[in-house]
Amino acid sequence: MTVPSEDVATKVSTEAAEKFVQKYYHALDSSRQTISTFYTPPAAMPDGKPLPAILFNGNIIPDASAMQTMYQQQMPPTRYEVQSYDCQVLNSNYVSDGSRNDGGASGNNMTFLVVVSGYVKMGELKEAKMNGFSETFVLVPKLDTHSTRGRGKAASEWLIQSQNFRLVV
Repeated sequence: MTVPSEDVATKVSTEAAEKFVQKYYHALDSSRQTISTFYTPPAAMPDGKPLPAILFNGNIIPDASAMQTMYQQQMPPTRYEVQSYDCQVLNSNYVSDGSRNDGGASGNNMTFLVVVSGYVKMGELKEAKMNGFSETFVLVPKLDTHSTRGRGKAASEWLIQSQNFRLVV
């Protein structure tokens, strides 16, 4: 089993977290029809709990499609302003389906935690009050079988496996 060096893991997770944060919050603000593409496909943990696990202000959201529908049909316009984010590698050699993992040394098959905080305006943006928010994600690799030319699977981007959003009042 090959695992990335600490330097590689830090670099890959930091760059991936930065790209993810930029893309995800942009989608929430202005590209809501793409929200479900940020999540892992529906699955179940060994204890039967569904994945992705999504909590929004203490409410369980059953799946990525429901999260997208909530933003498209129930949420007012939003403007997120991320103030800070941090990431931490959780598993440096993630294998989703028991197959051989050949992406370990490059850091492409890690899972990591991303913690985000900032402000969000909800409602008519000129009159909306800014509220603080805190959000935590567990990201896993989106495996692309076409990019490795027969060498196994490699991550092409990262998907949300677990999410917990909280407004800070």
